[in-house]
Amino acid sequence: MTVTLFTHPDCLAHDPGPGHPERPERLRAILAALDAPDFATLDRREAPLADAAALRRAHSPAYVEAIFAAAPPPGTRVTLDPDTHMSAGSLDAARRAAGGAMAAVDAVLSGAARHAFVATRPPGHHAEPGQAMGFCLFNSVVVAALHARAAHGIARVAVIDFDVHHGNGTQAMAWDDADLFYGSTHQMPCYPGTGAAEERGAFGTVLNEPLPPGAGGATFRAAFDAVLDGMRAFGPELVLVSAGFDAHRDDPLASLMLDETDFAWAAGRLIEVSGGHLVSVLEGGYDLDALAASVAAYLRVIIAQDAEHG
Repeated sequence: MTVTLFTHPDCLAHDPGPGHPERPERLRAILAALDAPDFATLDRREAPLADAAALRRAHSPAYVEAIFAAAPPPGTRVTLDPDTHMSAGSLDAARRAAGGAMAAVDAVLSGAARHAFVATRPPGHHAEPGQAMGFCLFNSVVVAALHARAAHGIARVAVIDFDVHHGNGTQAMAWDDADLFYGSTHQMPCYPGTGAAEERGAFGTVLNEPLPPGAGGATFRAAFDAVLDGMRAFGPELVLVSAGFDAHRDDPLASLMLDETDFAWAAGRLIEVSGGHLVSVLEGGYDLDALAASVAAYLRVIIAQDAEHG
């Protein structure tokens, strides 16, 4: 068994514009960190393109068609919402992000990998069934969850989200789905304004543990354990992770006070409660040094666990 990394150069071609925090340098910083010798054992694979049929499992057909049609010519951009823009390379980047998440599910469920990490961009957890927002075009983690059902016969899937921003899109997709659990720790108040503890979904399969601005590692760990307790009660057959690293104390877009040790701890807890198989999909993280160090710390734990179990 091994740990597999899915990424693709196309994900560097998504260019939201000068000064945008969701910039190509985010992925470059991660990949540079993963060039270190302690990541030599990673099985590195290219993220494939998700096709429209796979995207339509999570998004409305009209929305998928509109995003495909919105791809602008080289040298231009289109604005989908005040924070979300497309360049000529954005459509393929977003399709690689969703396709990489699907391929990670395939690798883990086929037994080719014990764990997988999807290092792609743009992120996805703010994308709603019919709306782009918050830097996100397609909700990659939900596309992957629904692919697990369609291609592998998995019924109950959990998505755990530790991005500092609440995954409103993932929650919307899980709201009326009795077999899709969504559990989130996030800063509140903060963008996008959703994620109150009272938001539980039509079947009680949504669990939000909001954190106050300035909260540190101890508060996060207690909330995260509460989310994992809810997930275990749900009893998933597969666990997917929206792995956002913008709760780091150095991140410019929020004000939680986590550091690399908290993300390493989260990786260990996720492996412990997930039955030993884990698919993690990159979401946010906007300070380049903090992002790279946090992803590295998270993956070191996963690699060490994999080595321990042979």
